[in-house]
Amino acid sequence: MPQLDPTWYASQFFWLVICFFALYYVMSHFIAPNIADILAKRQNKIDEYIDKATATKKKAEEALQKYHAALDEANNKANQALERTKKELEEEIAARQNAMVRKLHKQIESGEEKIRLSKEETMAKVYDISQELAKDVVKKIGVSGIANENFKDIIRKIAKD
Repeated sequence: MPQLDPTWYASQFFWLVICFFALYYVMSHFIAPNIADILAKRQNKIDEYIDKATATKKKAEEALQKYHAALDEANNKANQALERTKKELEEEIAARQNAMVRKLHKQIESGEEKIRLSKEETMAKVYDISQELAKDVVKKIGVSGIANENFKDIIRKIAKD
């Protein structure tokens, strides 16, 4: 094998150094700067995406806070409206109940008045019937000469007792 022959060591070392420095020069001046540039651009893009994600997250959190605030405000307004409506309905119910109570009291008073008038009419008829009955009884007994006013007074006295 010629690589292992000591006479060829010097030429192999020479070409090794030449190839090494040639490749080193190409790598350091052309390939490595491009790779470094690509890595820097990549890192800049990643940082830019992270910044955008952070800003978007912040906006989303602010929007969520605004949403919760708006939701709380809407709930408060709804509760207030519900309380107002409840109070109005209670007032309306109370007003209608009062109106119904007044109407019923009027009907009761009217009914009581009708009953009182009916009672007076009935009592007047009872007095008249009692007076006629008393006259008939007194006639049947054989007593005469009693005036109609006397019968009325006697019946009234009996009715009061």
